[in-house]
Amino acid sequence: MRTQVAIIGSGPSGLLLGQLLSDAGIDTVIVERVSQDYVLGRIRAGVLEEGMTNLLDEAGAGARMHREGLPHDGFDLTFSGRHHRIDLHGLVGKRVMVYGQTEVTRDLMDRRAATGGVTIYEAANVQPHDFEGDKPYLTYEKDGVEHRIDCDFIAGCDGFHGASRKAVEGKGLEIYERVYPFGWLGIIAEVPPVSHELVYSNHARGFALCSMRSTTRSRYYVQCPLDDDVEAWTDDRFWDELRARLPRETAEAVITGPSIEKSLAPLRSFVAEPLRFGRLFLVGDAGHIVPPTGAKGLNLAASDVRYLFEGLREHYADRSDAGIDVYSARALKRVWKAQRFSAWMTNTLHRFPDMGSFGQRVQEAELDYLVGSKAASTSLAENYVGLPY
Repeated sequence: MRTQVAIIGSGPSGLLLGQLLSDAGIDTVIVERVSQDYVLGRIRAGVLEEGMTNLLDEAGAGARMHREGLPHDGFDLTFSGRHHRIDLHGLVGKRVMVYGQTEVTRDLMDRRAATGGVTIYEAANVQPHDFEGDKPYLTYEKDGVEHRIDCDFIAGCDGFHGASRKAVEGKGLEIYERVYPFGWLGIIAEVPPVSHELVYSNHARGFALCSMRSTTRSRYYVQCPLDDDVEAWTDDRFWDELRARLPRETAEAVITGPSIEKSLAPLRSFVAEPLRFGRLFLVGDAGHIVPPTGAKGLNLAASDVRYLFEGLREHYADRSDAGIDVYSARALKRVWKAQRFSAWMTNTLHRFPDMGSFGQRVQEAELDYLVGSKAASTSLAENYVGLPY
């Protein structure tokens, strides 16, 4: 098989890149190691920046998002038992869209199917080859038979544990990483959210987040030790702990119900540099991970896609490699600003085991300054809604 751009991974970044390229007349094949149902079974965050929603519109996959998504003009920040609303739209004139990553993936899959795009699911042992030369190719196995895809470029959109980054280890790859000493225990329940906007809570017992997937499905998190046993967290224990970390009036408004999903996620800040190795490009989680506190993971993948799409379109339309030559530098510049913001949000809202009484008072002063200063609130809002591409 021959294509122009071979894409490894059919998550949102791979599907979005594939659709933008296909709509521009550039041939793509997506190769995915698991089944389509498995991809759609992944439950991930869904706070979308305007840049991400604009890209979905550009790819022809934004109609359902606009019908069913929840535009948010702000969010609540609670500490010391008090509420403080961060007015995103009032401060910077922008908003975010709450729309689940699973729904984004489904919409992009439907769009790819409608436009005749090729996606190969359940492809085992996917491997990129010869990407440092001018004739790269992929190999994979399906139904016990090895297949080969020759291409001009390879886009590695296969996540943190995928084959793409493993293929460039030892080839000048630099890793920058911080692993946080706690995780987020999260549940999904078919109950109305406690608020029409997200609630971020700093509390002596630990961080909590009240989020949602729709007006009838809620997503809640509490900070907990990494070695906690998820099975030990009964639904009743979770609801009690969540309410203990919220201001009284908010806690009393929480509607409880049985969880339909429960998991413990570690928090990590991670960047791989560079993001280009010859004709192989790392995109999204293959190249960087952010803690979920700042809602930047999916949105950073989208900006990577924007930069790479522009470079590849320029290569085929104008016979210029200027865009792909600067892809890594452009993407990493935005990645590091998002890493800074996500680390700041994490440090400001969580209780760390070694912070001590002095660190706690500094954190409280930081929060008090944040809500009392329009300049500080504006900086928070500017980063939360997403820096420009």
